[in-house]
Amino acid sequence: MSYVILETGGKQYRAEEGSELDIELLDVKDGEDVSFDKILLYSGDDKVLVGTPYVKGAEAKGQVLKRLRSRKVISFKYIRREGNAKTKIGHRQWKTRVKIQSLVAR
Repeated sequence: MSYVILETGGKQYRAEEGSELDIELLDVKDGEDVSFDKILLYSGDDKVLVGTPYVKGAEAKGQVLKRLRSRKVISFKYIRREGNAKTKIGHRQWKTRVKIQSLVAR
């Protein structure tokens, strides 16, 4: 079983072949193919490659399934002993669901 640690959108994700990831919004349409070349670690076929900072020649290919919104995050601010000093704000971040199809390390 091979897997990679990839970086996209300023975050790191662990991905295997066939896995689905909800990553930060990408500017691609549903059904398009995407390629991730910022691979921090590749593990598979009795070898482990660690990048400095990225593994050269390693790549993860996937397909965009759909765009979706994540769960709502509530930000609540409250100042004690101040009559109406409270603020409640909700936010839902857009995400892209990607299915990883292949992992390549040369």
